[in-house]
Amino acid sequence: MMQQDELIGTMLGGYRILASVGQGGMARVYKAYQENLDREVAIKVLPPWYATDSSFVERFNLEARLVARLSHPNIVTVHDASEQNGHLYIVMQLVSGGTLKQRLDQLHLQGKAMDTLEVVSIFAQLADALSYAHEQKIIHRDIKPVNVLLDGSGRPILSDFGIAKVLASTREGLTRPGAGVGTPEYMSPEQCKGGPVDGRADIYALGVMLFEAMTGYTPFRGDNYHALAHSHIYDPPPHPSSLHPTINPIIEHVILTALLKKPEQRYQRASDMADALKQALPGGVLAVSRTSASIEAIYLCPYCRKANKPQMRFCTQCGNQMNQCPFCSTTNPASNRFCYKCGQSLTRQ
Repeated sequence: MMQQDELIGTMLGGYRILASVGQGGMARVYKAYQENLDREVAIKVLPPWYATDSSFVERFNLEARLVARLSHPNIVTVHDASEQNGHLYIVMQLVSGGTLKQRLDQLHLQGKAMDTLEVVSIFAQLADALSYAHEQKIIHRDIKPVNVLLDGSGRPILSDFGIAKVLASTREGLTRPGAGVGTPEYMSPEQCKGGPVDGRADIYALGVMLFEAMTGYTPFRGDNYHALAHSHIYDPPPHPSSLHPTINPIIEHVILTALLKKPEQRYQRASDMADALKQALPGGVLAVSRTSASIEAIYLCPYCRKANKPQMRFCTQCGNQMNQCPFCSTTNPASNRFCYKCGQSLTRQ
């Protein structure tokens, strides 16, 4: 059997493999040419050493069936799925504009955050796509920037439903509910606990991505999985304005609502999150929900980024002095007596 690197230049079904374009959680993605329709496509190929494992094969085939059922402008389209010479593969829409991760990395290198119009455009569309998928009883469970493709116009397209779960009809035992599924930086508290997962876990992950888009950082950090999981479960997120003082307050409210620990306190439908985001556009007015009372002010340590309660004079993790401006929320060096942004005194009474 040929090695997977040797697929380039060969035919797989009716598709000529042109180049490798990425590695997913359990498969490699290639750019290919479909000769009979004269178009380029993306092909996700299961490594041959997995093709003999029935559990991987079942999971792979489930992905093809799940995504093929979805028809939405912000969800990647599946064209075909088959097997040849021990290679299981799925043929998908080719999206050539890069990923949201690449876009965020570019902004971070420039010291910038997304502007309000771009944020609302991208994340409202993603929330609408998730709302549609949830209505089909499909959840994603691995929402993260690398799984959001951008086309040439900047339209976001959600990809990689490889660990999606059919709430109503998935055969028992194919995957354990929530346990070990997802990417730690974006996992909801209930995923970290290994408990049952529904669409509100996707809403939480979308909130993590939105925080990252606005600040350049994910809200929780840890040296290992257990430290990250502990933070997701127990630590309140910092207010985005502690890192981005000029953030639109409506977007900040949306982020903090999506990141609430209890699923019943978050947006209950992704479409509700989309509607709330759209209120950040000119003329929009946010109807503040009852979850506002659950959102506690948190200051971010300027040294280790540990979230601390506002009354803490010293960081509970690294011991450095907290120096958050109480007027504009800008984080200042510990030696500053006055905020470098607004000029107000940093001395706490």
